Amino acid sequence: MAGYPGRDNSGTMRPRAVQGVYGCLLMSYEFLVGLRYTRSKRRAQGRNRFISFISLVSMLGIALGVAALIVVLSVMNGFQKELRTRILGVASHVQISGFDGELSSWQRVADEASRHPQVRFAAPFVQAQGMLSYDQVVRGTLIRGVLPDAENKVADFAQHMRFGRLEDLRAGEFGIVLGADLARAMRVGMDDKVTLIAPQGLVTPAAILPRLKQFRVVGIFEVGMYEYDSSLALIHLNDAQTLYRMEDRVSGVRLKLDDLFQAPRVARELVGYVDADTLVSDWTRSHANFFRAVQIEKNVMFIILLLIVAVAAFNIVSTLVMAVQDKQADIAILRTLGASPASIMGIFVIQGALIGFIGLGMGVLGGVTLALNIDVVVPALERALGIQFLAKDVYYISDLPSELLWADVFTITGVSFVLTLVATLYPSWRASRLNPAEALRYE
Repeated sequence: MAGYPGRDNSGTMRPRAVQGVYGCLLMSYEFLVGLRYTRSKRRAQGRNRFISFISLVSMLGIALGVAALIVVLSVMNGFQKELRTRILGVASHVQISGFDGELSSWQRVADEASRHPQVRFAAPFVQAQGMLSYDQVVRGTLIRGVLPDAENKVADFAQHMRFGRLEDLRAGEFGIVLGADLARAMRVGMDDKVTLIAPQGLVTPAAILPRLKQFRVVGIFEVGMYEYDSSLALIHLNDAQTLYRMEDRVSGVRLKLDDLFQAPRVARELVGYVDADTLVSDWTRSHANFFRAVQIEKNVMFIILLLIVAVAAFNIVSTLVMAVQDKQADIAILRTLGASPASIMGIFVIQGALIGFIGLGMGVLGGVTLALNIDVVVPALERALGIQFLAKDVYYISDLPSELLWADVFTITGVSFVLTLVATLYPSWRASRLNPAEALRYE
């Protein structure tokens, strides 16, 4: 029953309701004492003020470390997203191609692949090597034959066209769209005519002659990736089939999905949808090394910056060690009043945890605020200092992107708080082992 009397440690009979309140007060004094030790007071002695100063330094160290960790990971997430967007603006989410490099009845393959619920659009393509020549300048290039209307549904070329339009590629007119760096290297502009040399030659009684065809530049694109801007050229699918003698065959079919992160799973499942001997690959395979390198770099940066938080967290050790030395008499008095070693340990664990919690809160607040406003802060710093951190003529991404992931924030917060608690254990344990008689001998 709620009011049934019980006996406390002193032998006094108390109602259980009173025992509950008494227990709460008994449990709360550790927090109050720990809070009192954490705060600084004007009338405190010099040693106490010094301990409070060390506590403040520990708080600021944890705050700076956590804020730096949140901001750096957000910036790296932003770079990863920006690069992924630029790569997938040209590459496909999933690609279906023939084992021998050619795929017949591509429309049937596209229809079968479109039955998958994740597949939104499909577009055929012809991909081959070639050489472009203009005014004694020759450049090797990757030729991709496309259907403009279908290609705009699986790629984002329309958003990256600097001159012209992708729809200006028309069958039989032999137009070509070049990457910006490729056009710049060849010194060609709109409406200039370049010669495309195909590796398949014409066999004649005299010799094997290369197959040549003049194309008119109808567009220039720039996606911001040197790999594509310097070596990719687009022509109409029918013109590519004619030049490379592929008749009605294509190299493969490119697919766009509802969720690009489901590409590996969809690629595996498409094997059961497509009734043909095909090779199915996704963007994580075609650019696996690049994205794996970015992820490894992010993990390494997380570990390196976490060491900053660890150093700041373990500053709490020195704070608590000095606090224990300074509060030996207080600890001894509490022990003689009946405080258990666990309570003494709890006082200093709470003191260290409060230091870490306050620093952690300041760091999370500052880091999240800066990560969400990095597009405002960085330009302001550039104007104030008169420099540009990411020059446009050097870097393809001239703006500092940021993408805050709350999963990263929660991970940083959890790991940092655990480090803080670990740092409090040893000094708190030493305080709980203090002998009251030894501490009060010279008082």
